[in-house]
Amino acid sequence: MNSTSGSNSILKTLRLKSPKLVLLEHCTNVGDLKIIHAYMLRTHHFFDVFVASRLVAFCIGSTNLLHYAIKVVSQIDNPNLFIYNALIRGCSTSENPENSFHYYIKAQRLGLSPDNITHPFLVKACAQLESAAMGMQAHGQIIKHGFEQDCYVQNSLVHMYATVEDINAARRIFQRIHRFDIVSWTCMIAGYHKRGDVKSAGELFDRMPEKNLVTWSTMISGYARNSCFDKAVELFEVLQAEGVVANETVMVGVISSCAHLGALAMGEKAHEYVMRNNLTLNMILGTALVDMYARCGNVEKAVQVFEELPEKDALCWTVLIAGFAMYGYAKKALEYFSEMVKTRMVPRDITFTAVLTACSHGGLVERGMEIFKSMKRDHGVEPRLEHYGCMVDLLGRAGKLSEAEKFVLEMPVTPNAPIWGALLGACRIHRNVEVGERVGKILIQMRPEHSGYYVLLSNIYARTNKWKDVSIMRQMMKEKGVRKPPGYSLIEIDGKVHEFTNGDKTHPEIEKIESVWEEIFQKIKLAGYVGNTAETLFDIDEEEKEDALHRHSEKLAITYGIMKVQAPTPIRIVKNLRVCEDCHTATKLISKVFEVELIVRDRNRFHHFKEGTCSCMDYW
Repeated sequence: MNSTSGSNSILKTLRLKSPKLVLLEHCTNVGDLKIIHAYMLRTHHFFDVFVASRLVAFCIGSTNLLHYAIKVVSQIDNPNLFIYNALIRGCSTSENPENSFHYYIKAQRLGLSPDNITHPFLVKACAQLESAAMGMQAHGQIIKHGFEQDCYVQNSLVHMYATVEDINAARRIFQRIHRFDIVSWTCMIAGYHKRGDVKSAGELFDRMPEKNLVTWSTMISGYARNSCFDKAVELFEVLQAEGVVANETVMVGVISSCAHLGALAMGEKAHEYVMRNNLTLNMILGTALVDMYARCGNVEKAVQVFEELPEKDALCWTVLIAGFAMYGYAKKALEYFSEMVKTRMVPRDITFTAVLTACSHGGLVERGMEIFKSMKRDHGVEPRLEHYGCMVDLLGRAGKLSEAEKFVLEMPVTPNAPIWGALLGACRIHRNVEVGERVGKILIQMRPEHSGYYVLLSNIYARTNKWKDVSIMRQMMKEKGVRKPPGYSLIEIDGKVHEFTNGDKTHPEIEKIESVWEEIFQKIKLAGYVGNTAETLFDIDEEEKEDALHRHSEKLAITYGIMKVQAPTPIRIVKNLRVCEDCHTATKLISKVFEVELIVRDRNRFHHFKEGTCSCMDYW
């Protein structure tokens, strides 16, 4: 309300009623606030400390008005504790939370004794700063003033100690609380999740006599942050059974979990839930949906959701571009990047990582080089190690190994293991033993505990029949106790995610799966399949190698998909490691012989198998 008529209306109201009653009723923006403040000064109402305190409270309760509140307080002759509590509260969530201590000390110097409202906001400032030292000082003040048994104060201490990751201190205070409320339980649960102790968080959640939406949200988000994606989705189903209506925060955790699981059907149901319950499709929730559809292999739906969002930020654009990159749609990724720049949206460093990855998967060397050079020149983004890694991957995948090695050696920053790893991966693709051996030794020296580098170099040797060198690599791994992480594959069937590991015997239908796989194997063998044992363990005989290949997790998951999924519905698989060459070849033949579509997401990208070919064009 900035017009003269609006100002007159407010002043008229103030004259008719006591300012003590109308400040909060009529003040809706900064312009109104200044009118009221000026009127209060002119009529001397401001010098009533109660009225002045309400003005300060309004400033603190409104966005970005802390600076105005501080100026107002400077005009008050005898500010009371309510005013200082408001300032401490405002500072606790500001860009400078440490200022809460300044006003805490100032209040005491004026003879104002802090109460049970003062200390929780002081403690909150320590949590914002993530400072254990300042938190302990605040705790000392709480003990000094006798508020350690106050439930409100205890809850704030549990939250603070959990935030600074002193879970033992948080637990000790939690155990001393006499009157638990939902906040007490929720703070402790959040602390366990922050520490990564999902088991203790779950046990505490189950013990809660009463739960609210914040508690459900804390549990689901905590599971998602700690990579317990299946638990997050399961808990969402329990929430619905309990009749609780989820909010946007809960749905972000659920949808992001579906994205990581590659559970498209679950993700679609979560999206339907959002629409059915009229939840606000804000940027965070909208971005989560775009990411989920992109990660689950439905890029068309990701684009549709993206286009329908009323607001988009740089992260939202980046998520879609990254989705195109994962699917190998380099041109689409570049189109959307250009559109993003045209809308004057400032690309972030992760945006360039996504675009350069797209160029790498699409073999667009010159375009990638051009974008890399434009980062700092046109957008003011200083290239980071991951961007240099993308460039090494771009050159290496294109077979320009000497250029890639030269690029690494001439980098203005010291190359890290992932950068050398990108070069080693390119050496595997192009069977370059000379560069691969040189790079592999550098990597093993840098990261002697990382199994992937031994395996990559071992595979390079195996492809060129250097079995003596393969033996040396394997022996080094044994001597250093280095083990390759187990591979697993996920497939969603009828709303349930099934996990298969290499050589899996735990699935309830494993006998049927093995029988069906034998049928599949015989049919693709007739179509020309020969097991590629070159990258399999060297110290077992050929018959055992072939058996090991047949029990790779993605082959088991694909077999289960053929058993359960009716064409033309695509079979969707998510794998934690890179797809091996043998499984890639077998999957191409399965798609041709059985006339099925298979969409496999591995650690690097999507592979869309159809009619005997893959979308990666055997370039991954």
